[in-house]
Amino acid sequence: MYAVRTKHSFKRGQEFFENLLDPIDWLSEAIFSILILLIYLLAFGFIMRSDTPQQSISHENVNDMLVGVLSAVIAWGLIDGIMYALLSMFARGENHRLYRDVQAARTEEEAVDIIAEDLDYILEPITGDNERRALYQSIFNHLRNSEPRNIGFKFEDFTAVLGHVMVAIVAVIPSLIPFLVLRHDYDLAIRISFLVSFSVLFVAGYRWGMYTGASPWKTGLLLMSVAAGLVLIAVLLGG
Repeated sequence: MYAVRTKHSFKRGQEFFENLLDPIDWLSEAIFSILILLIYLLAFGFIMRSDTPQQSISHENVNDMLVGVLSAVIAWGLIDGIMYALLSMFARGENHRLYRDVQAARTEEEAVDIIAEDLDYILEPITGDNERRALYQSIFNHLRNSEPRNIGFKFEDFTAVLGHVMVAIVAVIPSLIPFLVLRHDYDLAIRISFLVSFSVLFVAGYRWGMYTGASPWKTGLLLMSVAAGLVLIAVLLGG
């Protein structure tokens, strides 16, 4: 029963994030947040032990590290979310430009040609000439009788920004738990944190592969290997 409840809880959490963001967007956010976490932890350890390699990292240092890494991850999620919202507004602006150009066309053929200029590069590899022409004609008929839409900041943009920040925080929480449980054993905590981070990256890569049609196992192992390589290089450099 516990396993069933856990599975259902995970599914509800996944559906919650998918309502805020596209699957690839929230997976990307989770992956980059974990990578930022790893880079921060490696830099923190390197800086703290650069002068005295045998120095033990104190309880206060760990508290500072937790605040710093959470601040960095939240800042990343916020920046990424704002950029996502701005790009969404840009896409709406492009759609409005197409609408304006079609409305200003002198003839129906000119309007269809304007639509073709915007969409041919996407549809030409997968459709025939007649199919595309019929589709462009249908788009023209729709735009000819439609009203321009607002291209400014929308509620959906706000939820997207919130979604990026939430995903960024949730993604790194499992990796930070070892520092809360093992507050007086930093070396053990950071090793466990790395293992948890690798596991989260593998799961994210596995889900990425499922959504994109790539091999889930290969994608998950590739992401995990990249992170492990990053940590190994830092350790060899004295981190």
